[in-house]
Amino acid sequence: MAFDIEMIKAVYDRMPARIAAARALTGKPLTLTEKILYSHLWEGTPSSTFSRGASYVDFAPDRVAMQDATAQMALLQFMQAGRPQVAVPSTVHCDHLIEAKVASSTDLQVAVDKNKEVYDFLSSVSDKYGIGFWKPGAGIIHQVVLENYAFPGGMMIGTDSHTVNAGGLGMIAIGVGGADACDVMAGLAWELKFPKLIGVKLKGKLNGWTSAKDVILKVAGILTVKGGTGCVVEYFGEGATSMSCTGKGTICNMGAEIGATTSTFGYDDSMARYLESTGRADVAALANGIREHLTADPEVYANPEAYFDQVIEIDLDTLEPHVNGPFTPDLATPISKLKELAAKNNWPTKVEVGLIGSCTNSSYEDIARAASLAKQVAAKGLKTKAQFTITPGSEQVRYTIERDGFISTFDSIGATVFSNACGPCIGQWARPGAEKGEKNTIVHSFNRNFAKRADGNPNTYAFVASPEIVTALAIAGDLTFNPLTDTLTNEKGEQVKLEAPTGDELPKLGFAVEDAGYQAPAADGSGVQVKVSPTSDRLQLLAPFAAWEGSDLKGLKLLIKAKGKCTTDHISMAGPWLKYRGHLDNISNNMLIGAVNFFNEKTDNVKNQLTGAYGPVPETQRAYKAAGIGTIVVGDTNYGEGSSREHAAMEPRHLGVRAVLVKSFARIHETNLKKQGMLALTFANEADYDKIQEDDSINIVGLNEFAPEKPLTIELEHADGSKESFAVNHTYNAQQIEWFKAGGALNIIRASIK
Repeated sequence: MAFDIEMIKAVYDRMPARIAAARALTGKPLTLTEKILYSHLWEGTPSSTFSRGASYVDFAPDRVAMQDATAQMALLQFMQAGRPQVAVPSTVHCDHLIEAKVASSTDLQVAVDKNKEVYDFLSSVSDKYGIGFWKPGAGIIHQVVLENYAFPGGMMIGTDSHTVNAGGLGMIAIGVGGADACDVMAGLAWELKFPKLIGVKLKGKLNGWTSAKDVILKVAGILTVKGGTGCVVEYFGEGATSMSCTGKGTICNMGAEIGATTSTFGYDDSMARYLESTGRADVAALANGIREHLTADPEVYANPEAYFDQVIEIDLDTLEPHVNGPFTPDLATPISKLKELAAKNNWPTKVEVGLIGSCTNSSYEDIARAASLAKQVAAKGLKTKAQFTITPGSEQVRYTIERDGFISTFDSIGATVFSNACGPCIGQWARPGAEKGEKNTIVHSFNRNFAKRADGNPNTYAFVASPEIVTALAIAGDLTFNPLTDTLTNEKGEQVKLEAPTGDELPKLGFAVEDAGYQAPAADGSGVQVKVSPTSDRLQLLAPFAAWEGSDLKGLKLLIKAKGKCTTDHISMAGPWLKYRGHLDNISNNMLIGAVNFFNEKTDNVKNQLTGAYGPVPETQRAYKAAGIGTIVVGDTNYGEGSSREHAAMEPRHLGVRAVLVKSFARIHETNLKKQGMLALTFANEADYDKIQEDDSINIVGLNEFAPEKPLTIELEHADGSKESFAVNHTYNAQQIEWFKAGGALNIIRASIK
């Protein structure tokens, strides 16, 4: 039987009536997205309609998922909320703190020993508050969720931007910061701006070398890293229903890379097959009973332009495999054009490492198709030219592919199997020689390829492709190799061609596992003690942030004017910094060290206006904090794109930054700033970005009349004595303004239970 089956029954029991009410209110057929959203309103049965991209709406998610790096801060916040137990089913997954270095068993044991304090903390907190705990080695959160918790028509939030992976099973699953998770676990409503809708019609059927990964690589090229901001992407058409459930998950997973709120697919036979194969026939039976409510109304897909804000059409029959990158996941190149583009841009073409797996592409089908290519290496007298690694998504997948002989196939080509964890995908990769900073190329089936992300080397050109294409390029050792048309020279000097990959959607013998890695919480957690050592450098109990002082913010100093792309990786790096995710003060020493200073084109080098000297960003900010001086951070477009990590908002808040002013925000980061009591502002006129000078003293005026849709004013006092001012916008509603005044949303939760 599935986890939380009674909760799923309750969701399905109330969906038909709520959907009918929403249809009556809107007076039109409904998309799948609208059906799920309207059936998860905090108020219950809908009583009004909402404006896409404008209305803030309170929702009641069905469950919460947290990975170990973000769970630490989320649960440290939840401990302050004063609740005896989580209000909705919640889980913690230990997947981020395992470094890929040698091989799975060795790396896992090292991680267990090194992170014992953190794992013990998460285990005990989970025990105390009724949270399911997935131990180190159990797998990557998104794969484990898909295998165990995701269900069609459900709504889930998770403290990781790739929570959206669960859309492959027809959910509305959304990445959030820990403060949002804390709200829902505490039994409160969760707020989201009602999204706009992008419909993607998939014609035809995947064939040959093309896979589901190529669909989202193509979409990323169309929409770019910010084209999906504020939108849910809903896929439909014959191409969608002909695709595997895990293929759908891959597409939804990388929806985070276009800034989408989430992505989803309507319920179909592939989802039923996947549910049954993963031991959830009971969920499939329930879903079949309300099947019409778990996809859009027929009129929507028949005439999508009338119901979506934007429609994209992709013909899978003619879709080429794509390779995206380097340095950004939206630079999409059909493989037939890759050689030409590599020469034009002087990309290094020798492939040093091919890496497959991660939360994006670690399904049984992915591994099976890659293994079919690996088998051809010996059969055709070839040798693999690049290093090759596999990162299984879960212990269930790893155990099953070992049983079915795939791991021995990979062993035969000299591959390394890493732990069932995030590993290289999030920078947890101890890659030999990376510290030398040499220019090189890697190809992986992950989701992100920002500079320095995988191995810390800014000169690693990382390209994103399907597991099949990654495997082929690793065999060839050449970025310009096109397996659809090109041949390779084997050990005998013969020209041989790789045959198109093949692989079963699901294991013929079913999934198998000896120990999936799940730990149920204590039946009664009231007596469980959660201890955090006051001398720990890994964990630190939180102190409440101070409330707004009740006046305009005057005399702020410019901490940094960030130039160009500034992701959450730039604001709060992962990799070696992951160990401090539970210690706010220690991790704040990485604040904005990756951002490029507009005034000198350097990273981690800003002017301290108190001394005139240049130095690291965190050190400079700590000097301002010690002097009691507030600061402001200025940024470019889509500021805070990438991961959901709320540390990127909590670190500036902790160190005394008062406001972040940018041309535009990524959705999750803007919300995280608001939750922590920060001012998140945007230029009314983007050209005003150019007015801000390095030695400015800055005032934020109008806070005593802070109100929804009412601009504030920035006053600049330049070093030469001149002054100028301009308007800045914000998206705060009345409730979010109260978060600001209280010093953060958590302060309001805490006050409500006193």
